[in-house]
Amino acid sequence: MLHEPAAKREKDNASEWKAKLGIKLFWLYCIIYMGFVGIAVFAPSVMKTTVLAGTNLAIVYGLVLIIFAIILGLIYNHACTKKENELSKKEEAN
Repeated sequence: MLHEPAAKREKDNASEWKAKLGIKLFWLYCIIYMGFVGIAVFAPSVMKTTVLAGTNLAIVYGLVLIIFAIILGLIYNHACTKKENELSKKEEAN
């Protein structure tokens, strides 16, 4: 027995735009992450440096990477929702 999808699927007019934005944000994150890896590989002693409230750079940089990933996700979600709404209004107007 086959089941229909739970939600009606419509054409996503913003999919190409969302894909491009996702790739740009991905590469932005990769560049920041490569800085972390670069320091860890080429200057590991720098990671031991105390930078914030007795915490070393490795911990602070790692936490910043996690928070940055969450922020990028929120930015992506907001931008995509805005673009989808914009394109739906244009489609409704036609």
